Amino acid sequence: MRHLSFLARLTLFGFLLSALPVLFIGVTSYVTSTNEIEKHVTRSKMQLLRQTNANVEQVLSTVNHTLNQLVTSTVVRKAITDPLGAESFVTYNELRNELGNLQAFDTKVQDVILVNQDMNWMIKNSGRYALDEYPYHQELMSMLRIPDSTSWVLNPSDWFHGEGLSVRPVCPYQISLVKKLPPNSLEKAGFVAANIPACGLQEMIQYEIEENGSHLIIVDDQMRILLHPDLDLIGQPVSQSGYISEALLEGPSADQLGTEIDGESYTVSYYRSGLNGWYYVSVVSIDSITSEAGKIGRYTLYICLGLLLLSMAIAWVGSRRMYSPIGKLLSQIAPGGRQQGGDELQYISEHVRDLFRSKTMLEQEVHQQLSQVRTLYLIKAYQGQAKRSSLNARLRQYGYGSQLDSWQTAAVITLQIDSLDQTRYGREDTELLLYAMDNILGESVPAEHLAAPVVIDTTAVAMIGHTERDTDAFATFIYGLTERLQQRIESYLGLQVSIGISLPFTDLTQLHSAYREGLDALRHRMKLGEGVIIQYSDVNSGRRHLQLDYPRQKEGELLDAIKLAEPERAREMLGRLLASIFQVEMTPQEYEVPLNRLLGSLMTMMQESGVAMHQLQVPGSLYGELRSRQTAGEIEEWFWETVVLPLITIFRDRQEQQYHNISEQIIAIIHEQYDTDLTLEQCAAQLHYNANYLSSVFRKETGVSFSDYLSGYRFTIAKKWLLETDLPVKEIAAKLRYTNSQNFIRSFRKQEGVTPGQYRESGQRH
Repeated sequence: MRHLSFLARLTLFGFLLSALPVLFIGVTSYVTSTNEIEKHVTRSKMQLLRQTNANVEQVLSTVNHTLNQLVTSTVVRKAITDPLGAESFVTYNELRNELGNLQAFDTKVQDVILVNQDMNWMIKNSGRYALDEYPYHQELMSMLRIPDSTSWVLNPSDWFHGEGLSVRPVCPYQISLVKKLPPNSLEKAGFVAANIPACGLQEMIQYEIEENGSHLIIVDDQMRILLHPDLDLIGQPVSQSGYISEALLEGPSADQLGTEIDGESYTVSYYRSGLNGWYYVSVVSIDSITSEAGKIGRYTLYICLGLLLLSMAIAWVGSRRMYSPIGKLLSQIAPGGRQQGGDELQYISEHVRDLFRSKTMLEQEVHQQLSQVRTLYLIKAYQGQAKRSSLNARLRQYGYGSQLDSWQTAAVITLQIDSLDQTRYGREDTELLLYAMDNILGESVPAEHLAAPVVIDTTAVAMIGHTERDTDAFATFIYGLTERLQQRIESYLGLQVSIGISLPFTDLTQLHSAYREGLDALRHRMKLGEGVIIQYSDVNSGRRHLQLDYPRQKEGELLDAIKLAEPERAREMLGRLLASIFQVEMTPQEYEVPLNRLLGSLMTMMQESGVAMHQLQVPGSLYGELRSRQTAGEIEEWFWETVVLPLITIFRDRQEQQYHNISEQIIAIIHEQYDTDLTLEQCAAQLHYNANYLSSVFRKETGVSFSDYLSGYRFTIAKKWLLETDLPVKEIAAKLRYTNSQNFIRSFRKQEGVTPGQYRESGQRH
């Protein structure tokens, strides 16, 4: 009890001692001269300018570095000599991807344009344009006349939105990093420009502006405003700023310059960048500094007096309550208050132990997060996105040190589900099944041989290692392991999977290559079938030359069957054609050539027949869909369901409509020309069709031949004339193109059972 009382008094004494220096500082601050405060603020502003310059130039340097990588890339060097016509869609897509990679949130780059004056094209976010047809092509070409090969310039935003958008750009000006192309040639064919909205500078340094409350202005080397509190002044000459003039910014940098604006004194600090010659200017009102200094002194004095009074109050309360420190600690640990009649120290001790238990739980949660980070890093490593130099150290950091120390040889295995057809699963279960395979892989392989398996797209991937250095022994080990793994997956999930095995490696920098080898090995299912274990070394040796006699005749028969809407024959010819392709020994990459050729022939037939791509109802690229199919059976089924059968349906609907129209036209001709020497050949000539084709179509649509229909219609007209007119039978026969009346009478009797005269008499009686 006495010890606690002494502790309370000691704490009271410490409060009083700590309050006196604070009071002294407050009084000193109040009497500090305005000039000293002004100098201090000015130095702070100068440091802020340098810091702002460093922050902005870091972003600009990043943009410059990434743009240098672009202009030296293979895609750009290839595109700068390419007219980028319709046949260059692969180069165009690669170029668009490269340009899109430059646009990032942290660099504020919103658009990257690539202009080729020699080839008369321009590429930007919205697509490819003919340069001479672009509304602002003359203005864009002015950037080729900039003296330097690399320059930062300020341009109106309209130059880069000349495709007639209804909404104008939010920021009227763009800061463009322009690099002429080719970079190492004296003759420049074009340029590439990365555009940052000038308003983006406001976002880069918003923290500094809000924190200091001063007017921060950035001016380029052409004395145009890049940043100003009034956004409408961006792009205007610096003389329009209302604060500074060109004459004021004469030296390289200045800590403090005095100026007057509307009779009020200001201090100006500016810093000129050595990177691009921009000026970073801070303008502060001297009156505001003086006013703020007085306020700071008074506030400090008030605060110190308040602290002194508070300390005295605490001292008074502490003298009355010896357990105040323990009570405060108890209130923080137990907000509900201490236990009545209990031991506060014991209570605090129990809660401290609870804190340690919470710490343990937190560590467990962090460990789980570490597992997720480790998985993410392994995915990046397999895909070649991790730095090779730090790969070994990072894997050790994630807990694989013992494996890496003991392994002499390693390989990557890749697992893929062959097919979900005829299983109890649907395509929506694919992701869940892959993670189940991932767990089975982790449980089936001993930890000393396994780096944690991961799932990448539709593939389960793992690195397997062994202390065995001999290549044959390692191959035997890993093949046996994958056989057991394949059997366990089939037993537990009822799925058939194929496994690809990379070449053995000893250097972790080959991890990405090994992953690609595993995927390439799996692609041989196209020839080998499903449920196989494929070693990359077994399928990529020996043959070096491709010998393929493309089955043109079978392709022609398939196309004919599609046009004639014969599904049975088309299915048969498709199977024969693909069997001819797959019977030749080739690599998966080589199989793509005849398969793409077949798909190209089908698409050509579609275009020639006027069939639009959207009629096939395929959401993506046909070539991409074809490439994703892994086995010969999947490829044949994809061709049939996605392309061949829909085309047969389209051609069948066209034929039915065409047959109906042709039959109606023939019937119309018969009704108009029945009293002439009409023949099927004459109808064919009028309709521009083959006579045999018309005969087949007419019989298919009406069920009778052309001659029978013509005779029947003539008899209908004859009966009408017999009943409604007094024309002699001989004249009726002549009008209906009979050679003599006897032939007409015999035909009429055969058709109606009575002679024409008898038919007329019976009609008159009724």
